[in-house]
Amino acid sequence: MASNLMKALIRSQILPSSRRNFSVATTQLGIPTDDLVGNHTTKWMQDRSKKSPMELISEVPPIKVDGRIAACEGDTNPALGHPIEFICLDLEEPAICKYCGLRYVQDHHH
Repeated sequence: MASNLMKALIRSQILPSSRRNFSVATTQLGIPTDDLVGNHTTKWMQDRSKKSPMELISEVPPIKVDGRIAACEGDTNPALGHPIEFICLDLEEPAICKYCGLRYVQDHHH
């Protein structure tokens, strides 16, 4: 029964099929998605008054952690964060969270 439901949903285009489609992706209005991405990036790069997300995150100083492992969730609010990532701090240079880019260092007390 579940497989019949999945087939019906795929046929009705509520769920995408598992087959690969190598044609050019377009939006519902028929605009190629590559054009939208290119235009969005160009628009973002022209506005020099705003900092990029990468520039903003690099301004945050590395977070000092007492232990050898840091647990990063991105934000104290779970709705704004990301899946928890445990980061090993054994190296001298700051360790970087793969989701949000926050940097962590081990706080040595000696």
